Amino acid sequence: MTDDPDHGDPDHGDPASAEQRPARAFFGRRKGHTLRRHHTDLLDTLLPRLAVDLSQPAPRPLGALLDPPVETVRLEIGFGGGEHLVAQAAADPACGFIGCEGFVNGVAQLLAHVEANGISNIRVHHGDAAELLAWLPDASLGRVDLLYPDPWRKRRHWKRRFVQDETVATLARILADGGEFRFASDWEHYAAWTLEHLLRSPDFEWTAERAADWRAPWAGFTRTRYEAKAIREGRSPCYLVFRRRPRAAGAGPG
Repeated sequence: MTDDPDHGDPDHGDPASAEQRPARAFFGRRKGHTLRRHHTDLLDTLLPRLAVDLSQPAPRPLGALLDPPVETVRLEIGFGGGEHLVAQAAADPACGFIGCEGFVNGVAQLLAHVEANGISNIRVHHGDAAELLAWLPDASLGRVDLLYPDPWRKRRHWKRRFVQDETVATLARILADGGEFRFASDWEHYAAWTLEHLLRSPDFEWTAERAADWRAPWAGFTRTRYEAKAIREGRSPCYLVFRRRPRAAGAGPG
């Protein structure tokens, strides 16, 4: 849910013409306005307790990241201010959640929500999603949420979009059979781009059966401030859900 520096100045073209690139470094702002003193304190005290340690092998099962361990772990990539992630964790305390965000102000906001609500089932990666995805074990997640990612509207920047063939393949590796990839965007071009990339993957099926399935949010969705702003400005969100197909018998999980 990062801000797009090219907002309102799009180049046009066919999404399929953009070259697909390997997993890449974080694109976007790392820091915005000056942090409040308490938020800075939370980065120093609470974040180290919740941070995922990528220098160590991922536990198997992944639910051992939490104390007590959980059976199911979900991931939100680019959690913005953390409203959706905290609401999901509060609604399902038996499930573990990992939030990934490179924007330090968003991480600080999440930590404040965690502290205020006494949330214990969230772990945090403050950094590049590519690093976290490479660290995660095969078939270790029950769901991945990508909500309102930066649309990178100019054609020369499409390679910076999170959804690429390589990341779709990575999502297929880390999602358990039947696990879901959930995507929301208020930019029609990025929604079409995402649908195209997921439909051509043999590992995913689109769950929609009628128009209402992509025009209305899925059950349990928590509206963020970004979504409310998009709607006020006349942009209609699109909600896409893709299910990980079962792996072939005898095939490895990846």
